[in-house]
Amino acid sequence: MATYSARATEIIEKTRSHEETLRLNGESSRSRFFLRSQPTEKVILFFHGFTAIPQQFVPIAEALFQAGHNVIIPLMPGHGQAGDWNPENPPPLPEDISIYQTFAIEWLEYAKYFGEAVVVGGLSGGGTLAMWLAVEYPQVIDRALLFSPYYANTNVLVDWVVQTLDIYFTWRPDPEVVSFGYPGFRMPALRIFLEFGQDLLEQLKTRPIAPSLVVTSERDRAINLSDLETLFHRALQHQSRCWYICFDETLDIEHNMMTAAEGNEHQDLVIAIAQAYVSSPLTWAEAMPYVLAIAQGDQVEESLEQLYSTHLRSQPKDSSFE
Repeated sequence: MATYSARATEIIEKTRSHEETLRLNGESSRSRFFLRSQPTEKVILFFHGFTAIPQQFVPIAEALFQAGHNVIIPLMPGHGQAGDWNPENPPPLPEDISIYQTFAIEWLEYAKYFGEAVVVGGLSGGGTLAMWLAVEYPQVIDRALLFSPYYANTNVLVDWVVQTLDIYFTWRPDPEVVSFGYPGFRMPALRIFLEFGQDLLEQLKTRPIAPSLVVTSERDRAINLSDLETLFHRALQHQSRCWYICFDETLDIEHNMMTAAEGNEHQDLVIAIAQAYVSSPLTWAEAMPYVLAIAQGDQVEESLEQLYSTHLRSQPKDSSFE
């Protein structure tokens, strides 16, 4: 335990020291650690969305921590920094995917200290990065939680813009909801994820992947549902414990699905399905009837109870390094 505590403190202090040099845009931009006083059976490593910050994954992290897991949410490279960002002064987002890959491998190594098995997850570009780890290290990754990983937009014209133009794009968020992260970005910074995702999708024709939960919604206009269905079916060919859930349009779950603050009134539904998957031994054939019911918003409590009943164990609460 002394070794675990010392290593946890070392990683946290190293991270804090690095982030002190970045002039971050508030405490919510910092990497987050939800760590118990000893290693857990599973540790979850989350990558937040493109242009966003770790705060985006705090609600699901808190739920998984209370369920007995250690959880880590590192700040992605080039993200979360304070500045007067605009077309003449764009935020310092990487335009080379290898920077993200190196970052992901580093944090995968860190995560191994905190649990016997590593679960990776992420939203959008963060989901694509998590998927890359699940493909590159299928023997190391226990599960992957892929929340609308980015491969292509539902609009072909938008894809052409991403692939072709080096413009500055400004988000147009709903004024009624929180918008985590940068107000805009240079298109090449997003382009690398489009190319990265399409390459991964092609690789899945022949390469195995760790068991993966693919989560999306019919209301998500930022991704191409056809691509995610293809991703799931290719993954399922290699791994029977992959699940797929596409929430019905009537639930009004959009791309930024991780928090109520970003506009998802069904935040707890997204968290619940992920929490069930992390520990479930069920194959897709076994889980499908319950998952499909949850996707429609029907018999949710009964379906979740069925998914939980075969595998969840009560976990004692413990102190945290957070």
